[in-house]
Amino acid sequence: MNKQTTMKKMLNKVPQITIFFWIIKVLCTTVGETFSDFLSVNMGFGLVGTAVAMGVVLAIVLYFQFKKTKYVPSVYWLSVVLISVFGTLVTDYFTDEIGVPLEFSTIFFSIALVITFAVWYRSEKTLSIHSIFTTKRESFYWLSIFFTFALGTASGDLMAEALGLGYLVTGLIICGVIISVSIAWKFGLNSILSFWIIYIMTRPLGASIGDLLSQTHENGGLGFGATITSIIFLLAIVVTIIFLTLTKKDLIVKPIVETNSKGNTFVQVAIVLSLFLVVSVAGYIMRTSTLAEEARASAPMGLTSQELMDFVAIEQDTLAYVVNNDMPSAKERAKDLETKWDQSAARLKAIDSNKWTTIDDSIDVVLSDVRTKNPDASTCQTDINESLDLMK
Repeated sequence: MNKQTTMKKMLNKVPQITIFFWIIKVLCTTVGETFSDFLSVNMGFGLVGTAVAMGVVLAIVLYFQFKKTKYVPSVYWLSVVLISVFGTLVTDYFTDEIGVPLEFSTIFFSIALVITFAVWYRSEKTLSIHSIFTTKRESFYWLSIFFTFALGTASGDLMAEALGLGYLVTGLIICGVIISVSIAWKFGLNSILSFWIIYIMTRPLGASIGDLLSQTHENGGLGFGATITSIIFLLAIVVTIIFLTLTKKDLIVKPIVETNSKGNTFVQVAIVLSLFLVVSVAGYIMRTSTLAEEARASAPMGLTSQELMDFVAIEQDTLAYVVNNDMPSAKERAKDLETKWDQSAARLKAIDSNKWTTIDDSIDVVLSDVRTKNPDASTCQTDINESLDLMK
């Protein structure tokens, strides 16, 4: 077999960028949000246990993906689903287990992604998303996808939680960015640059959709829960994959050449990245300043028990369930505690950052205790009471 025939065959390692690509991508990102919650919380595997298990499964599936000599929808999209779940878990581990601020995670994964692209371009002289026909290019491709999911998770949580915008407003902002970039793509913005921006942005968009569907009515959601939401979107992914397998609508039948010149591409990248940097930093500064002003106006006495009464009530409910050995109900109430705390984090942290951090650490301990596969009632009671004491 000659080189030209081999390259033509290997072009099918990635799908064509069609409407079906973006539909299934959003489905995958939503599953990444809800399925990770399902495994770590509902199934009681915990964040670390779930991350390790998903990392092993991802490595196995990627092994088969790399062994393939052509694009196979089922293997390719299963890899994307697992990277979505794993990327979410890695970011959550940094935030919840190690205590890394979302600002740092966002910057770290942004730099990691830029470095990956730089090394990829230096090695291959292209970042084409349509010509993944060597193992080296495929390695860069999947590493980039991992960092986009991790970055999308960190930046989305930063906007929704740390800056207190909420997932609905965050989702609307992300939709605006996606639409703007899509229009710019149609009018000549570099296709590779446009693709990766939208790819990153679909992660927080999927998270917003997942939270809207899975959260309780009390927390502003539709109340389907992580289990039902995961099942719905997994089934939708399976149906879409079957459709693509049968119709072959997303196969690349011939190489697609990006038309932008090298000089024009570098100028576009510099302008777009500078624009994102300026808008992001300015927006962050304005939002944190607004939160600080609102905090001073609403709670001049600081973070008092009055400000924390809702969380005290939820922890007391959780404690009552633990005492009665009703651990399933305790886990459900702990989920309410986590959701409400995250939604209020930006405002409470602006009132008293030090006290918020102390209470946040205690709540993390409570959540970890209650959500273990075999929770110890005595340990749970002790840590809940210690957390309640901090809120007085």
